This record gives sequence, C-alpha cells and structure tokens, in this order.
Amino acid sequence: MNVERAAGALLILLPLAFNASFFLLARRFDYPDILRSPTEDILRRFQAGGASLKLLWYGFMLTAVLLAPLAVLLGQVLARDDLAVVPTATVVGVLAAVVQFLGLARWPFLVPHLARTYADPASSQATREATAVAFESFHRYLGIGIGECLGYLFTGAWTMLVGVAMVQSSAFEAWLAWPGIIIGLFLVAGSVEFVGRFEEQGWKLAGAIVPITYIAWSLWLVLSGLVLLVT
Repeated sequence: MNVERAAGALLILLPLAFNASFFLLARRFDYPDILRSPTEDILRRFQAGGASLKLLWYGFMLTAVLLAPLAVLLGQVLARDDLAVVPTATVVGVLAAVVQFLGLARWPFLVPHLARTYADPASSQATREATAVAFESFHRYLGIGIGECLGYLFTGAWTMLVGVAMVQSSAFEAWLAWPGIIIGLFLVAGSVEFVGRFEEQGWKLAGAIVPITYIAWSLWLVLSGLVLLVT
C-alpha cells in the first residue's frame, strides 16, 4: 500500500471510528448530555456501566490517537509539492492527537477508580465529597482545558493548514480545500467556549457550533480520503 492509499484509508477510518464510538457512548452513557448532570449521577452511572462501558471509552480514546499517523501520512502526500506549510501542519496535527488523547484518557483510566470509590458502600460522606472534587477538577482541567480547548484549537488549526496546502497541492482540488479552511475556523472558534467571561457557564453559541462542525469535519475527511483512493 502506497502513502496515498494509506492516508486515504485513514481519512475514512478515523471519522467512521470516531462517530461510531460517539454513537455507542450516546446510547450507553447518554454522552455528552450526561456531563451536565450532577457528579454523583455521572459516577454512579459510570460504575453501573461495567467493563463494557470502560472498553467503549478506551476505544473512543484510541480514535484520537489515529489522528497522529493520519497527520504524518497526509503530510507526506502534501509534501510532494514542496509546500512550506506542510511541516507545520504535520506538527500541529500530531499535537491535536496528543491533547485529545490526554483529555479522553481520564475516562478509561481515572474515572473507573473514582466511580468505584464513590459507589462503595463503605466510603464515608467525606470520601465521596473528596472524590467528587477530584472528578470535577480533572473534568475541568483534562476534559475542558486539554481535551476540548486545546483539542479544538489544534484540530481546527491542522484542518485549516491542510486546507491551505490543498489549495496548492496536485493531489487535491481547490473545491475540497476551502471547506476545510472554513471548518477549521469554526473549530478554532469553538475552542474558546469556556475562555474568559464564558469560563463558568460556557459560550452557548460555541457549544452549539462544535457538534455541527465535527459532523462537517467528518464528512470532509471521508471525502478527502475518497479523493485519494480513486485518483
């Protein structure tokens, strides 16, 4: 398999795996709506989900990892036209994979312990309160700060940079490049959902934009993959 076909396959595989995992988590765990629930409800429902729910979160986490090889392989395809923007795009794409992985890794590795502790009948009220504080702290830091803010920022920046490279690339047409640039801009805008004066409650407009943008991003990746595979 050459680089174009490997990149094309990953461009299709990543959004399919991401959306399949997201759909299953929505069915099993009411994700992401459950994140607006009280911490007690989240931890007890997570504990009730058992090993299969942990495996779902593990799989969802791995979809973030797929972005790293995709950024490298797609960078190799675009680099054949000696474009100056490609090295930066590749680095940003790998960073996007890293921060999204770090944001999601708390679910299969940290939250199980917190959920067990919270649901344990032997745990005191003080222990449960401390567990809730730990969950909420990591949720704000790893989930909102690392996974969402930096994740959206780097993913959006990578998408824009790839779009800019596509404009000049012999492997893609300009009609495919411009949607990528626009989608990337919306993802970057979504990264400030909990920044500044929106820190406590979140910017509702950004919260509404991000899910729609990720659907568009997924379709754009799949279409880009098909272009590579059929040319």
